[in-house]
Amino acid sequence: MTPKLNPARPWPTWGHLGLACALAWAGAGSAWAEGAAHGAAKAAPATRSAPPNAAAGRSPATIVAPATRRAAAPAPAPVPDDVPLPADTAAASTDPLEHLRQRLADRLVAPKGATASGSFDVRISTRSGLQPPSAAAAHGAAPSRARGGKVAHGPGAGAVHWGYEGEHGPAGWASLRPEFGLCKTGQRQSPIDIRGGLAVNLEPVKFNYQDSKFSVVDNGHTVQVQLQPGNTIDIGGRKFELQQFHFHRPSEERIDGRQFEMSLHLVHKDEQGRLAVVALLFDEGPANAVVQEVWNNLPLERGDARPARQPLALTELLPDDRRYYTYMGSLTTPPCSEGVQWVVMRAPQSLTAEQIGIFSRIYPMNARPVQSASGRRILQSD
Repeated sequence: MTPKLNPARPWPTWGHLGLACALAWAGAGSAWAEGAAHGAAKAAPATRSAPPNAAAGRSPATIVAPATRRAAAPAPAPVPDDVPLPADTAAASTDPLEHLRQRLADRLVAPKGATASGSFDVRISTRSGLQPPSAAAAHGAAPSRARGGKVAHGPGAGAVHWGYEGEHGPAGWASLRPEFGLCKTGQRQSPIDIRGGLAVNLEPVKFNYQDSKFSVVDNGHTVQVQLQPGNTIDIGGRKFELQQFHFHRPSEERIDGRQFEMSLHLVHKDEQGRLAVVALLFDEGPANAVVQEVWNNLPLERGDARPARQPLALTELLPDDRRYYTYMGSLTTPPCSEGVQWVVMRAPQSLTAEQIGIFSRIYPMNARPVQSASGRRILQSD
């Protein structure tokens, strides 16, 4: 006998199988969402509200945005397979396809603990292993202080800082940063003790200085004077422009073993970036009007630049005797870059004890020890 099909319960179709797969997926998703909601209570995570499922009269695939946020409502429990449906849906449930559709809609109900804007919302828990940066990391660590009272300023503030005493002093500069390596390994380092210069007929240094606007800054290593452009020197046919000048106590340079009370370095640069430094030496004696003008414009705070109201008469800094020594050396501060031409004026200038004392109270000692001459050629003008 050929079996007869019940018209009310046809054989499953591909649509039936598709809905069955969707039902299984929805069940797994519901279980995952319940686990996420349970973990959210411990981690206190951020919450995101997903749009609710379709209400009556819409397809389960329809998404509608909640109109307003309201207090959480208890989520209806999923309908088990063995619970009879209401009378008004009993007729529809005789169709297996409609039965699967109804079960799928029930499975998509939100898990317990949902706190978004509707009974069909899902609470999503997110966790991150990243911690928010500390204030120090976000804004930079506080400036470190090297022994000797030198405080870091500028782009390198917060990093290991160099000074003139202790572990951060000249003997340890090379170990503070990789770019300071030449401070230990360089073969043409400055300052040096100038001895046995070759007396030759050197061309005089041409100073093209003029009265200039300036500002004074305590940069954490010395008192430095910033100048407006336009001041130059000419050495052997090469032109260098004055960038700034600053002070050291005692003098970094020595002549035949003699060290002076202070020294002043006028730093110049040419168009190719090469440096030339003119060093002036100071002993105790009569007052120096130009240096006093610098002291009169000292800033109140370290790191602040104080613009002066009156221009500075730069030519009055220079000695009447323009004879000099010259040799190739380096910067006397980190990174100790080499290839610097040094011009050391042979005739010392003078400062009063009071003028020397003003700088000494700010920087009692900021001079690098003399370095090996390493057989360098030193020339001196007649």
